[in-house]
Amino acid sequence: MKLNQLRYIIEVARCCSINEAAKKLFITQPSLSTAIKELEDEFKIKIFLRTAKGVSLTTEGVEFLGYAKQILDQTELLEQHYNSKIPSKQLCSISTQHYAFAVNAFVNLIKKNHTDEYEFTLRETRTHDIITDVATLRSEVGILYLNDFNRKVIKRLLKEHQLTFFPLFEASPHVFISTQHPLSQQKMITLEELDNFPYLSFEQGEYNSFYFAEEILSTVYHKKSIHVSDRATLFNLLHGLNGYTISTGVLSTDLNGSDIASIPLVTDERILVGWITSQKVQLSQSAQRYIEELKILIQEYGFKLK
Repeated sequence: MKLNQLRYIIEVARCCSINEAAKKLFITQPSLSTAIKELEDEFKIKIFLRTAKGVSLTTEGVEFLGYAKQILDQTELLEQHYNSKIPSKQLCSISTQHYAFAVNAFVNLIKKNHTDEYEFTLRETRTHDIITDVATLRSEVGILYLNDFNRKVIKRLLKEHQLTFFPLFEASPHVFISTQHPLSQQKMITLEELDNFPYLSFEQGEYNSFYFAEEILSTVYHKKSIHVSDRATLFNLLHGLNGYTISTGVLSTDLNGSDIASIPLVTDERILVGWITSQKVQLSQSAQRYIEELKILIQEYGFKLK
């Protein structure tokens, strides 16, 4: 085993492609494939599954990658201590449902970062993809919610992938609508009052199960329903069509503007927002600082940490 082989494994896992990893590593694709095969033969394991769409980590591969990262981190510490080397580029990747506070915490993390070089990634993505990202170590941290309806299904998935859910805060559901919406002056809103307005939700692709919906009450029938893939489109439709969506009630004027109203929904449902991470690896310092920024913001918004 050579340290370069471990670096190769980490880069392939990040790129999900041997060809892309080879380009970034400035080596040929056959050389990279040979290095991986030699490592797999040496330890008698299968690290990657190769498909037409690229590569993904096996269960053994996830565990191996965790050890590889720890070895390289310790190697870097040795080199820095004895050779006075400049620390390498900081890396951190986060996958999240479409929450403004998750983006704000990411912004604060970068603003407080004092290293000259870093490569951070923030993915606002689908619920199932968040779990997959963290399970394959594509992301260190995932942000999603649990409630009475989806808890068993999501918890089972997390257990299968050896992931842990850490609660952040609990919120009551709110309706997001334009400040020009006919119901925007109400103190509370019922689902019946929203019946004639378009319901906006984030589409979940091939895993379009009610259990993976980013919005609670996903099984409720809506006469008018629109699925979108990004937050900017959703907020544009809130304005243009007098649409509505259901979320935690946490709004950021920096990201969402001041023309969106957050009004409590009449329901007994609760939303438990938290973060997930793999049980097989330790969080990097950057990921730990991101969690701290999340906690600071949540308290500033008036929520109690769980």
